[in-house]
Amino acid sequence: MALVLNKVVPDFEAAATSGVQFSPKNYLGKKIVLYFYPKDMTPGCTTESMHF
Repeated sequence: MALVLNKVVPDFEAAATSGVQFSPKNYLGKKIVLYFYPKDMTPGCTTESMHF
């Protein structure tokens, strides 16, 4: 499924780096940025993150 800019994302849960569960439904009515990348500690991930 592709995400589209400024559209509602499907609900999901994921562990944040703090260990707390993250869910978009906790941010209803607010703007958030979701940033996905393929894998930690790879040259591609580092290069892409620098431009984010």
